[in-house]
Amino acid sequence: MRSPSVRKSGVFHLLILLLVAAMLGPGRAEAKKKPSPPPPDLPGHINYLAKQLPGVMLEDAGPLTGEIQKLVVDHMVQWMANRTPTDVEVRRELESAFSLLHYPLFGQPAAFTEPWKGGTVIGAGYTLGWTDYDRQNVVMVFENRDGKSRLATVTNFVPRTDLHYEMLPAQSWDDLRFFIYGFRLGKSQLRLTAILYSFDGQNLKSLWETHDLFDGKMDVQPDKVVIRYLKEDEYIREVTAKRKPPRHEAVYSITPNGLQLQNDHEIPF
Repeated sequence: MRSPSVRKSGVFHLLILLLVAAMLGPGRAEAKKKPSPPPPDLPGHINYLAKQLPGVMLEDAGPLTGEIQKLVVDHMVQWMANRTPTDVEVRRELESAFSLLHYPLFGQPAAFTEPWKGGTVIGAGYTLGWTDYDRQNVVMVFENRDGKSRLATVTNFVPRTDLHYEMLPAQSWDDLRFFIYGFRLGKSQLRLTAILYSFDGQNLKSLWETHDLFDGKMDVQPDKVVIRYLKEDEYIREVTAKRKPPRHEAVYSITPNGLQLQNDHEIPF
């Protein structure tokens, strides 16, 4: 038979355990609470999702960047439905959508408007980045007629670059042609990627493209496209030997099928 002192000790320990459980209970309940929902406004919702991107590799970021893309596309479709906006207005609307992002997060808009077949083609794009190298590009193409804009297509330009446009001079073809191009960081020189697109009112089609040209620079002229670039291995070898590396110049003629290389030759650095 237990002595009174043993019984008192057991009761005391039981009280201690109950007190500890009571103290831990609210913390455990708090831990089980669901995370707070995203803010209802567009900038807040985008910021809520984008803040989860740092530390996520680009290859694994699809669910987050895809959700942000859907939010932006849906908003721009609604916002542009009964408007004929300028490229400045489009850019400002996109800037507003990403206005709550803070470094290292950023959303950089890029927009264009171009007359075509009695209407206007509007490009509304953005670069979403969360490091200097992890970047996703989205381009929405709208066709505007009679004061109304409809979304024709959406494309994802190559990742890890920024986003720019350059119109090809209009010629005899019926489609609208333009370059989407961007520069990629990560080496001693920026690397140029450019794609020539054809837009037929419904779809975008790639007619020509080049990727990762070391220190590439593109010049679009009325009858040709000139691209100047360095060869990376050649550049490293010559700079290591303290010599000026040669530059290269590729000249393309503009054809109904896209671009055709005329010549590619060395030029002074």
